[in-house]
Order: sequence, then structure tokens, then C-alpha cells
Amino acid sequence: MVVVFYGFRHQCLLRERAQIMRDAIRHRDFSFRLPTRGLFFGEKALQEALNDMGQEIQKLVAKGEVESWQKLTRVLTHEIMNATAPIQSISQAYLNSPDITGSPFEEGIRAINDTSTGLMAFVESYRKLTQLQEPVMTEVNMLTFAQSIAALYPDLHWDIDIPADMTLQADENLLRQVFINLVKNAIEAEAKSIMMTSQPPLGGVMGRVTPPKGGWGIFFSNDGHVIPLDVQQEIFVPFFTTKKTGSGIGLSLSRQMLMKQGMALSLVESPLRGYNVTFKIEKD
Repeated sequence: MVVVFYGFRHQCLLRERAQIMRDAIRHRDFSFRLPTRGLFFGEKALQEALNDMGQEIQKLVAKGEVESWQKLTRVLTHEIMNATAPIQSISQAYLNSPDITGSPFEEGIRAINDTSTGLMAFVESYRKLTQLQEPVMTEVNMLTFAQSIAALYPDLHWDIDIPADMTLQADENLLRQVFINLVKNAIEAEAKSIMMTSQPPLGGVMGRVTPPKGGWGIFFSNDGHVIPLDVQQEIFVPFFTTKKTGSGIGLSLSRQMLMKQGMALSLVESPLRGYNVTFKIEKD
């Protein structure tokens, strides 16, 4: 009877795992990594393969989305700039004419000029998505790097838990811009505390999250506003924003900066305990 009960309970556990993975895939969340403790060796190997497969699918989806948005952005920015530049140039020429100064036409022409100039600046900011510099890779000490980021924002409470000997091959300037973008987003979400750690967050799917297999990971958490479920799927889409002001390219740009360095940026489904949002940066 004991064996039968244990076998039934074990099968229920496997069914629960299957349902969790099915729900994750349905919601396009491929970041799940279910624990393998308590499984038989064959089941353990299968679960590890599924965990790794989910991670690879997530990276491929992210890469495909980034490449698609890059192509679309190139076309849109080119066409908009071609259409807007003559309007801005001609209206400016009219404003410089003494025949227009003080005339009834000046206000209308100035409005056209201001609008076209603003649109060109707006489009120019989107060019950043397709004109990133090539990374110059050096060895970066992650503890020293994290402390340098924290020093830029002394009004925030920082908790840094990174080994002193942890290093990473990366472009330090691009990496710094990524973390600054994450901090700015946290501040705009009214965060007061930020944690950077190399340890995976507890309290994830089925009680734990396993670290990236065979690699390192940095988890960036803040206690700002919770990101609603319907927004989580959109945060890496270029130009998407829930703010009244903002271009909506910060997270998309950060993901592209990391991809150029062989890394990936994702939102962790279950944040670090005590925080509301956790991002993960890991080797691609």
C-alpha cells in the first residue's frame, strides 16, 4: 500500500509539472526551470532537457523579435526622415525671411517647423535601436562594477551580493548603460531599494528557481510597482511604454546591447523575495 501511495503521489507531482509547463508555454513564458530533486534518474534527465529547451526557445524568440523590430525600425526611420527633412528645412528658410517675420503666417510656419523638428528628433532617438556600436570586450569584475552603479544613485538603498572574484567578458560601457536603464526604470516605478545578486531568487515556480546551467547570472531586483501580467509580455517591445513621457526603447535597447555581447535579458516570473520586479542577465 505504501508503494502504491508513493507511486500515485509521484504521478500527481509529474502531472502538476506538466500543467505548469503547459501554462508557461501558453503564456509565451519559456523561462521556467523546475527543480529535479526527488525525481528518478530518467525523469531528472527529461526535466533538465525541458528546462534547457525552455531557455533556448526563450532566447530564440527574443532574438527573432529583436531582428524583426530592427528591420522595421530601419525602414520607418528612413522613410520618415526623408519626408520630414524637407519640411523642416523649407519652414526654417521661411522663418529666416524678413517677409515672414511679424506676418500672419509666422505663427503657422513656426508650428510646422517645431513639429517637424520634434518629429526628426523623435525618429533620431529610434535610430539607436539599429546603430549600436560594436562591443569592445574586456574582463569586468562584477562586484566592482555593481558598486560603481550603486555610487551613481546614493539615494537608493542597495543590497549587493556578488562574489569578489566574479568576472565577465563584456563591453563595460554598454553593460553600464544597460544597468543604468534598469535603475532608471526602477526609479520611475518609485523603487526605493535595489538588489543585485548572482544567486537565483527563491520562491519561483514550485518553490525555487535553478541557476542558469553551466553559466553565470546576475539578478537585478527592485521594490517598485509590480508589472501587471498584461504588460509583462510587452515590456521588451520597442516603443511600448506605460509612461506619459518616455520613448519606450530603454528595455529593448538594453536587450540588444546584451545580445551583441552574447548575453540575454529577461524578466523573472517570480521576483526575489521582498522585491516586486526581478530581471535576469545571463550568457546567451
